[in-house]
Order: sequence, then structure tokens, then C-alpha cells
Amino acid sequence: MAQTFGTPLIGRDEEVARLSRVLERARAGEARAVLVAGDAGVGKTRMLTEIAGRAARSGVTVLTGHCVDLGDVGLPYLPFTEVLGAVAADERLAPVLAAHPEAERMLGGAPDAVRDVGGRLRLFEGTAALLADLSDAAPVLLVLEDLHWADQSSRDLLRFLLSRGVLQPATGGTAGHRLAVLASYRADDLHRRHPLRPLLAELVRLPAVERLELRPLADAEVARLVRSVEDRPLPDATVRRIVERAEGNAFYAEELVAATGSEGGGMPSGLADVLLIRVEQLSDTAQQVLRTAAVAGRRVEHDLLRDAVGLPDDVLESALREAVGHQLLVAGERDTYSFRHALAREAVYGDLLPGERARLHGAFARLLAGRGPAADTAAERAHHYRESHDPAAALAASLEAAGHAQRVGAPAEELRHLEAALDLWEAVPAAERPAGDGVDRVTLMLRASAAAAHAGESHRAVSLTRAALAGVGQDADSELAARVRYTLAGNLIGVDSLRAAYAYSSEALEMIPAEPPSPTWVWAAATHVLAARQVGDDDTALRVGRRALAVAERLRVTDAQADLLVSLANLEGDGRRSPEGRARLTEARELARRAGNAPVELRALYNLAVGAYESGELEESLPWLAEGLDRARRAGLSSSPYPMEMRYLHLVVLYTLGRWDACVEAAEADAAVLPASGGYTVAPALHVALARGELDRAADRARALLDGPFDWMATLVAGIALTDAAALRGDAEAAVAQVRTTVDALTDVSGTGPDVAVRLAALALAAVADAAVEARLTGDEDAASRWAGTARELADLARERALRGVTGRPQGPEGMAWLARAEAEEARAVTGPDPAVWEKAVTAFAYGDAYERARCRLRYAEALLVAERREEAAGEARAVRETAVRLGAGPLLERVDALVRRGRLGEGAGAPARASVLTAREGDVLRLLALGRSNRQIGEELFISGKTASVHVSNILAKLGAGSRTEAVAIAYREGLITPGAVAAG
Repeated sequence: MAQTFGTPLIGRDEEVARLSRVLERARAGEARAVLVAGDAGVGKTRMLTEIAGRAARSGVTVLTGHCVDLGDVGLPYLPFTEVLGAVAADERLAPVLAAHPEAERMLGGAPDAVRDVGGRLRLFEGTAALLADLSDAAPVLLVLEDLHWADQSSRDLLRFLLSRGVLQPATGGTAGHRLAVLASYRADDLHRRHPLRPLLAELVRLPAVERLELRPLADAEVARLVRSVEDRPLPDATVRRIVERAEGNAFYAEELVAATGSEGGGMPSGLADVLLIRVEQLSDTAQQVLRTAAVAGRRVEHDLLRDAVGLPDDVLESALREAVGHQLLVAGERDTYSFRHALAREAVYGDLLPGERARLHGAFARLLAGRGPAADTAAERAHHYRESHDPAAALAASLEAAGHAQRVGAPAEELRHLEAALDLWEAVPAAERPAGDGVDRVTLMLRASAAAAHAGESHRAVSLTRAALAGVGQDADSELAARVRYTLAGNLIGVDSLRAAYAYSSEALEMIPAEPPSPTWVWAAATHVLAARQVGDDDTALRVGRRALAVAERLRVTDAQADLLVSLANLEGDGRRSPEGRARLTEARELARRAGNAPVELRALYNLAVGAYESGELEESLPWLAEGLDRARRAGLSSSPYPMEMRYLHLVVLYTLGRWDACVEAAEADAAVLPASGGYTVAPALHVALARGELDRAADRARALLDGPFDWMATLVAGIALTDAAALRGDAEAAVAQVRTTVDALTDVSGTGPDVAVRLAALALAAVADAAVEARLTGDEDAASRWAGTARELADLARERALRGVTGRPQGPEGMAWLARAEAEEARAVTGPDPAVWEKAVTAFAYGDAYERARCRLRYAEALLVAERREEAAGEARAVRETAVRLGAGPLLERVDALVRRGRLGEGAGAPARASVLTAREGDVLRLLALGRSNRQIGEELFISGKTASVHVSNILAKLGAGSRTEAVAIAYREGLITPGAVAAG
């Protein structure tokens, strides 16, 4: 086909498989046709191009004809003349065309020659005979695109070909025609009186004709398309927005990607022009109705539209029927109409004149207000009042909408309405502002900051609270001033600005006297406990926490009591991993539940789950996570900090237990519904991608996480992924540099490094040890010494963080397992592989990490081989292979298979038999001799001792009659026992 595409075909596996089966049946002599339907831009041409390309590569003759929109005056037989033109231009096919002069005449003026019925019949029969003869020489795929623009003559010819011509089954035992016809058309262009509709209804009743509808792509598939179209990594938020607006349409998605960064995310002009062409085909009245509906939004009730447009019922209904017939509007339930695609609505709305837009918004606002102050219309009224330039009414409606959003657990919407109210505040005279307690600018900012935090927009929460602080005057109520400060402190902890959080929580505590006790003091103290712990001041945290807990119990501030219990469960004794810590956390959960404080309840549930995880009880953490995520969903807090942490931990547990497919599916589901999830939903899926060999894609996504302001979780996730990717590539320098960068970025203000440093060090040590081993093999002692020093440095880092985590106590089973691996890699880098330390690492990961245990077992098998414990090595290799196959970890599978071959651990494993007196093992030694390896280096590479390698070398010299190693290599080359290519490949 003429058109080519630079992006892969995405999301059409089922459809491509179906069309491929049709093509295979046609190859066998069963002529078939498929009518491919789909909206404009959904990907019909892209899919047909893929099928045509595959067909052409397999020896099928591909003929393509396009219908073109030429208005009322079309060119007869246009797609067929294009096909015949291609046949005439092909020297292999031209003789076949010459044998059918009736068909050939179509190229030279058929319209005049076939006006009589007999002439048309001869033309049709000649075209059918031509296709039949072409299919005798080779299978034929006839592709006809855009049938919705086909002229009447082309439609008639197609009807003949499919009903009476080439698709007729063979008779008398002869083979049928080896022909497949694929014809596409736009389903959204077929209004009720479109001339193609009756033809389609007729054709789909034929036994050899089927219909294939190309539905919109799934969101995940559009996201893949967006990332494949754009060379540079796009932020996840940008991808989600494009996916949302494209609604499964590939063309719309590509146009929106092209406009990214150039038009502020608005409607691309080229796309708007395409969408408005169809609108302009409507009558003036129908266009007026469509413009009015666009102001209402994506969906509008019939009665509301009728009152806004001001047309008689019969005129309105006629206009609506026209818009529905052209598939611009869709009739829905309860007498509503919706735009078939949101971008069509955007295009129509964007085409309105400013005055027209404001007038229509005002009309809708008045109509909605006239229906009464229903809470569920407050958001609509606020929007229409704002756009009609009525700020006082818009302010009142925005506050009403914010209250409704809060009651139904929709923090993102609550934040949007509160920010709208804050924007309107100064534009409304004080006398016209809503009255009541808590309706002032500072309080609204505090409400907005809470909504932002609950919606997961931590940086926005900080900005709003800082604005509230700036609005608190010197004469402000001390309790309000303290509330602002401890709220700001809590929000600053959420963005890892820990020193500032500690300073503000200290100020808040000083502003409120401890006596007489008050709930405000209790909450200020609870926040100070959190801040003090974050900066490493555990003594202050314990002292203030114990005192505040006693006050909370006395005042019966139950939710603050629960919050303090969570903090103390982490501070006292062995923390949340201990039975005592878990008992306190369970009590905190119950208290928070009774108080109805969902955020504190979620904090308790998260700590229960992570406590189980840190104890190595992975399965036990899952019920706590399920309960927490369900509670967050019911409270509308799915994007708030602790549910985000729980989603991350849930994915980590699935990954660690080896349930990788479930992990990836859950990550995709989370990312689809969480607008700003960042590293929380991406991380475990990145680990899976790396383990399955998708290094470049995983690294690109990891780097994209680092765009924008500093984010602790995104930095951690990207650091792990980029370190592992560098190690898997064998780039020790990059792996070490990534560890240092990540640890520096995550080290807190007290100088305490992150717990993840243990894992980062172990990952980088794998590449460092490889580099040290390679340096020793090549005799580069300086490099070997340098890499050994780096290994010691990384192992020291791992020991420091594992033995004294951020809580001041040794890490749990996971941290200790990574330490065991780090120390085993250190030994390999410094002195060589040691089975004892690798056995310890394998045992350490038995707490549940299937993949990391398999990676350690592979190293253990290598060390056992070096120690000539072959039977044990074979057993470990088999275990690694089973895990790699179960997980789909391709690179690990390749490595263990290579080890089995090199170490001759498998049944019948070995190099191909040689026509020489050398054994297979001697052949391997000879290859290494040709590379200039010493006996020690040969032994290390083949997992045999240096003494055994020396024996093999002596045998080779004797068998080849060589007096030296150099002479043996020369004889081997001369006699073809080894080749330069084989040596290089080895």
C-alpha cells in the first residue's frame, strides 16, 4: 500500500488475527470479503496497511483503491481505475489485463462506453474475470478504502463482484478463487439516508461476506500509542490527559501528541478543522442547536436544551434528528443528548464568538437556578455563572459545590471548587459574599489545602497553606494561627521539607498553651511528634507524644488519640514489627474508626500492613492492604498519601511473591484511575519490565519520573530502576554513579541515608563484581584492585543502612537479605566466588522474594562450579530455570542456560562433536587458548580449577603434536578445529 507508518500497530491483535485467517482461507481457494467499519481516525487504514504488508511479504498480490470525497460530482469507478492503473503499470500483471479489454477500457474512458446496460454488464464481468485470472497466478488481496465516499458506479461494481462475481463458491469440485476483499468505511459518516447503508445491509447477508467493526482502543493501548509516537518521554500526567481526550481514537491521540507543548494543551487547529467539517454539513438550525448544546457541556437534557435554544418543539426535534443522523449527537437515557466525542464538543465550543458564548452560559445558569437550589447542580451553576461574568453568583455556587463534593467524598472536585471560590473572592464586594462561620479567605485556604492533600496534590497543599499563613495578621486568633502552622507542618512533611515542618510545628505548639488543655494543642502536639521523628529527634517525639496521648485521653479527642498511638507504636520498643506495636496499631484503627476520622484510620492500617511486610510476613500484609484500600475508596481518599503508599506496597508484595502478571495488571488499573500516582503505581511494573528484558522502556519511564519538582518516592523508584538497568547492561560506572546520586537525594536533613541504600548498593555490586572478575581474567590488576575498592565502599554503605535503618534499629528480613547479597557480591569482587556467602544470600531471600532468590541461586551455582561441586550446582541451576520460566524472566533464563552449557550441567549438554581427536571440553579450552587466556583464567571462565585447566592444555598439546600453546593454536586454525568467528563469539 502507498501509505507507511512509523509507529507500531497497537491494540489490534484480535482484528489482525481475524483478517489473517480470512487471507489464509483465500489462499486455499475460498474467496472471502470483509467490510471493515470504524469511526474516522480509529485506525482502519493503519490496520489494513499492516495486513497488506504482511500479505505482500508472503507473495500475495496486493491491489489498493481509494475512494475520494469529490462532493456531489464524483468520478465513476475511481477506486477500481486506481487498481487497474496499478495492474497496468506492473509488467508482471499487465499481460493479464490486456487479455480483458472490457476491464481495460475503464482506464481509457469507460464512463462513455458503458452507459447502456449491456456495456455495464460486460465491464463488470470483465473486471470479475480479470481478478479471477490474477488470483490464478498468485493469491490476490483487494483493498478498497473509504467506501462512504464511493460513487454510485463503484458501489454497483462492488455489489456485482461480491454477490455474483469472484466470491461465488467453486462448482464441480474445482478450486475457488484465491481472492480476499477488504473494504473499509466510516461508520460515523453513515447518516440514515447515506447511499452506502442499503448496500451494506445487502452485502452482509452474503455467506462469503462478514463485517468487522473497529472499536476505539482501550486506554492502556492509547497510552502505548502516545508513548510510541513521541520520541521524548512524556510525563504520565500528559499521557493520561491525552488518553482521556482521545477516547480511544488513534488519529485524535496522535494529533494531541503533536500539539503537546505548542498550543498549551488546547485543541490542535488541524484537528478542529477536521471535526468542524462535519458540523458545517448540517443545516443552520441544526448548527445553532449544536452550538447551544456545546455550551451546556458533553451532555444536556432535552428540556434544558429546548428552553435555552428557544425553538418550537417540531423545529428543535427536526434539528436534533439531523445532528443524531450525522452521528454528532447521541440520544441517551432520561431524555438526554450527548456529543458522540468530547473533542467534537470542544471544536464546536471553541468556534463560538465570545459574546455568543457568554450569553448562552448566562441562559443556562438562569435556567438551572430556576429549578431550585439542588446540590447536584451547584457545580454546573458555578461554571455557567463564571463564564457569563457574574462573580457573586459564581462564588456562592462554587462554595455550595465544594460543600457537596466534601460530603460525597470527592476531594479533587472540592479543591477545584474552593480554588474557584478563592479566585472569585476579591472580585466580589464584601457585602455580596456569602455569610457564615468559617467563610473567610484564610479558612477557605485551609479547607482547600486539606482537599489538596486528600486528593494527593501535596505541593498544591503546601502552596495553599503558605498562602493562608500569609493571610494571618498579627491580631489573628492564636488558635487559628496555630492551626495554620501545624497544618503547614503536616503538608511540608508530605513533600519531604522536614526541617521547615519541624520549625512550623514548634511554632504552633508554642502558640497554644498546654494548660488548660485543648484539642488544638493536642493536634499541634501530634503534628510535632511526626515532624520531630522525621528529623531524627526521637527523644522529643517520645516526650511530647506520651504527654499529648494522656491529654487526648482526658479530653476524649479520640481521633487525635489514635494518631498519637500510631506514632508511639513506631517509636517505642521494637516498633511496628513487634506484637506490642501491632496491638497499639490495632487499637488506633478502632479508635479512628469510631471517631469517623478516615485519614487517621488509613494511617493505622498502612502501618499494620507495612509492619507485617517488614517482618517478612508478606501474605499477612495483604488483608490489611485490602481493608485500607477499600476504606480509602469509600471515603474518597484513594489519592491521599497513605492509600498511595498502600497501593505501592500492594504492588511490591505481588512483585515480591512472583505474581508478576497480577502486579502489572494492578499497576495499570491503578494508573488509570489515579491522576498523580507517579512512582507509587509505576515502580513494581518497572521491576517486572527490567526482569523481562525491557531495559530501554523501563529506563525511559524511570527518567520521566524525575521531571518536575523533587518527589521522594519518584526519586526512590527511578533510582532503583536506573541502577538495576545499568547493572543488567554491565555498565558498572553508571550503576555506581546512580547509587550515589540517589542516596544523596534521599538522605534526610539529619544526614540519615535511606533504607533503600542497601538494595541500591547490592544491585550496583553485581556489575562491579563482574567488572572486577573481567579485569582479573584479562590480567588488568590495577582495574581489578580499583573495582574491589568500589565493592568494599558499596558493601560498607549496605552494612551501615541495614544494621541501623531510619528507625535506628536493624532492618527487617528484606533489608538483611539485600545485605547478604551485597556481601556475597563484595566477596566475588575482592577474592572470587564463595559458595558459603551465596548460600547465605539464597537463604536470606527465602522470606518470599522469588526473583531475587533466583538471582542469588544463579550466583551460588557459579560458585559451586568453581568449587567443583557440580551436582549441587546442577540442582541450583534447575531451580533457577524453573523460577525464570514461571516468571517469564527471559534474561535470567538466558543466563542460567548459558551457565548450564558452559558448565556442562545439563543432560547431553555440550558443544557439537568435532571431527578431531579433541574432546568437547578440550575444544572449549582451545578456544580460550586462542584468546590468550592463562590456565587460571581458563579455569575461572569454565568453572574448573587452574590445575584441571593445565591438564587439558597438556592433553591438547599432545594430541595436536604441538610444542607450545602458540603452536597448538596455529595448528587448530590450520586444520579448522577453531575459526576466528567462533573465537570472537566465544
